[in-house]
Amino acid sequence: MLASLPAGIKIASFAEGYRRYFEIVPAITEAFKWHNYRIRHEVYCREFGLQPIRADEIETDEYDAHSIHCLVRALASQEFVGCSRIVLANPADPAAPLPFEKLAGHLIDRNVLDPSRMDRTRIGEISRMAVISQYRRRKEEQRWPFSIDDNFGENDRIRLPYMTFGLLLAMIVLARWKNIETLFMLAEPTQAASIARLGIELHMFGCAVEHGGIRVPMALFVEELVADMDSRIRPFFDAVNEEIRRTLEAASH
Repeated sequence: MLASLPAGIKIASFAEGYRRYFEIVPAITEAFKWHNYRIRHEVYCREFGLQPIRADEIETDEYDAHSIHCLVRALASQEFVGCSRIVLANPADPAAPLPFEKLAGHLIDRNVLDPSRMDRTRIGEISRMAVISQYRRRKEEQRWPFSIDDNFGENDRIRLPYMTFGLLLAMIVLARWKNIETLFMLAEPTQAASIARLGIELHMFGCAVEHGGIRVPMALFVEELVADMDSRIRPFFDAVNEEIRRTLEAASH
């Protein structure tokens, strides 16, 4: 459940602030995907050294071909400043492991992924979420490729987690678009706690694993999450949902 908000934050503040500063852009064209890969290279390769630096300055892997990609654009500069993706089951081999299964398969509760109970075409994994360093300005935000800040500040110094939280909500919207029922992610424990305090319920289903720091396997049950969403988050979710819906409908015509 979302923690109490400071008096300076209205119910619709998330949506109002988000619309003022950022927009979510589903990366449904190769040109948009290129921007996604460029941000990943800047953050994961150059800044954090989690992947090797490449001469073409794009970071891709074997999962990108069967993933849904998303970007966030800063309206003031019109620059893309954040990205994420949902890795879907490989249509050529649905039983092939998702990234988190390769990394933490020996540490997770296998009942969660029991093929007799779970349709693998209805699952996905949130990964490669990244925000460029200029938008992770506070010292505590520099430790990770992205941050979810649930410290709202006080009175005239209110802060809202517009960008990364918007990306996370976009992942939920895009999962519904693709009829994904369960989203998995490997989350840093502090980030997972912040996400939960912002009203997004995560379910831990395994032990921590080392992957550029300690990560814990988490599951999000998409329709349950949307149905139980806190009323203070709903306007933000609705704004992201409407924005993505318009983009996808325009692309289909």
